[in-house]
Amino acid sequence: MNLKNQFEQLCSLFTEDQKLINSLWKEIETRYSEKGRHYHNLLHLENMFKELEAVRNTISDFTALSFSVFYHDIIYDATSKANEEKSAAKAEKRLAELHMHQDIIPIISAQILATKSHQICDDEDTNYLLDADLSVLGKDFKTYSEYTQNIRKEYSIYPDFLYKPGRKKVLKHFLELESIFKTEYFKKKYEVQAKENIAAELQLL
Repeated sequence: MNLKNQFEQLCSLFTEDQKLINSLWKEIETRYSEKGRHYHNLLHLENMFKELEAVRNTISDFTALSFSVFYHDIIYDATSKANEEKSAAKAEKRLAELHMHQDIIPIISAQILATKSHQICDDEDTNYLLDADLSVLGKDFKTYSEYTQNIRKEYSIYPDFLYKPGRKKVLKHFLELESIFKTEYFKKKYEVQAKENIAAELQLL
């Protein structure tokens, strides 16, 4: 099922207003297709859903988590330090328009905010979101290299002397975590390769 159908199905649980659903999808599609999004685009969302599909039965609220995936990078500006906060605020606004239950919206907002620091969370669903978000780190080195090139393009406004120290800091942060992945499933699947990939990239920097 493609992203559009998936999103429409999610929204139809809360509203029959087709016009509203269409406008919400249009916004997502437009935002994730902005010029300059070489990695944080619709393909990133597709890949996250592919990863999550394998653990779907382990996730307690797949509907909420799906909305978190759709909105977690809706605002993305390489020069901003508040993308997650802005994305969470945008999600809150849009989900209220859907008349989603008041109890669910803060959960989704918190999940989106968790993608900022990628710290292990008491909420296991959030840990699955974080792991799916970082799953590219544990792919084969060719895929990983493509990802690093796309990230570099997203930060192309910064010259190397500014970009490289920033990138090193991010990578070292990942290596300093007790483990990059929070859930047993993703840890088993990607942890070893992710650490090798990051170490290799640090060497290249």
